[in-house]
Amino acid sequence: MVYPVRPMGTEDAAAPRPLLERLRAQFPDSSGRTIRAWLAAGRVRVDGLLARDGREPVGPVARVELGPPPAPVLPPPLRLVHEDGDLLVIDKPAGLLTIATERDRERTAYRLVWDYLAAQRPPRRPFVVHRLDRETSGLLVVAKSVAAKRALQAQFRARRVDRRYEAVVEGVVRDDAGTLDSLLVEEPSRRVHGATGRGAAPGSRRAAPARRAITHFRVLERGEDATRLALTLGTGRRHQIRVQLAERGHPILGDPAHGSRRDPLRRLCLHATQLGFVHPTTGARLSFQSAAPPPFARIRASAPPRRPRASPRGRRPTGAT
Repeated sequence: MVYPVRPMGTEDAAAPRPLLERLRAQFPDSSGRTIRAWLAAGRVRVDGLLARDGREPVGPVARVELGPPPAPVLPPPLRLVHEDGDLLVIDKPAGLLTIATERDRERTAYRLVWDYLAAQRPPRRPFVVHRLDRETSGLLVVAKSVAAKRALQAQFRARRVDRRYEAVVEGVVRDDAGTLDSLLVEEPSRRVHGATGRGAAPGSRRAAPARRAITHFRVLERGEDATRLALTLGTGRRHQIRVQLAERGHPILGDPAHGSRRDPLRRLCLHATQLGFVHPTTGARLSFQSAAPPPFARIRASAPPRRPRASPRGRRPTGAT
């Protein structure tokens, strides 16, 4: 599809003219800045060929066409998994915040999605439904309206969202499958730990509330001193998987904040592999998958240790059924 092009006047027929000048003559209501933006975006063609240089000479009989704006593309390093009128599902890499924090307002997944939706016609804005830690990669759903956000968050609160992960942990997990069921405390500083044996946070008048956390696990593969696990969330507490595995004695590789001494991939070995929910408008059940990074399956026992660290004070194994 191309937009109609105004015919050249008699004054244009004498000799070749620069393309920028030709466009100004054909689109007198458009500013020079707009025309240069058309050229930069690849919207202009001369006799069917893409033209980006406004200085290029154009003959009087050449056909100059202005095409529609290019479809916006989700900026890297995000990957678009699904999009419709109500939501989009994206694949976030490790090392990227979901949204900005008070202390950290750098480039975020939310900002990249904002730019992508703002470039659409009509422009839209994103609404955060849930988050992944900066160090965790994998699937996120983002709403395009307040109504869709509320409907999706209601499913998260009711524990009707299928959230599955893959992780590589230190040590050999002996049970083929099981459930981690414990109480977690999130301090005002956002630090999360198990409730067992803990008192009030320093400087606080009372202890932060303890909340129940449930994580189901299944062994995918055992190595000499590492285990690859499939994990399903029963609840959605912050740092739930990381804290519960560490307290069981199997911190996730690349997680020194929770006791890991090895970092073979220079990243946290935790990936959100599956996300399933009911569509907020159609009522259809949707499910999306993202394969864990291939290096997860290639970690060897000979990987060099990050550096020895003392175990976090007060770490105790949680009960697992």
